[in-house]
Amino acid sequence: MKHTLSVLVENKSGVLTRVTSLFARRGFNIDSLAVGPTEDPTLSRITIVVSAEDTPIEQITKQLHKLINVIKIQDLDPAESIDRELVLFKVNATPERRHEIIEIANVFRAKIIDVGRNSLTIEATGSTDKLQAMEDLFRAYGIKELARTGKIALARGSRDSEAR
Repeated sequence: MKHTLSVLVENKSGVLTRVTSLFARRGFNIDSLAVGPTEDPTLSRITIVVSAEDTPIEQITKQLHKLINVIKIQDLDPAESIDRELVLFKVNATPERRHEIIEIANVFRAKIIDVGRNSLTIEATGSTDKLQAMEDLFRAYGIKELARTGKIALARGSRDSEAR
């Protein structure tokens, strides 16, 4: 089962290393990792996606709480949170097939951000499933390069990350 952990930490050097090292020492492979500052510049939010059963996640969460720079940890329920990823695709696009690729991008509300002689670079944001569907369609044309951010997520509605 995939878990999305939202970890609020102090915005200091070495904190990301301590958090990710804890996962490595416990033998967990991180599927996705994104980190950035929050509305408070002294804090950063680390979003970690990891595949594990509930019991090991509970154990690693308890270990994370012991790290001095960790403020709060949330295991986000997909039904009660929103998440997004960003992906850049550079797709083979001969002049004859360019229109088809643009139509696919439009269906997914993606943007064409660069046009080359035989390629298009497309920017898309959305859920992991949406981006995977786009990737599957673009594979038929030939993906020259692909860059994908890790997932970022927040709890829906009034649930927030206060309670420090």
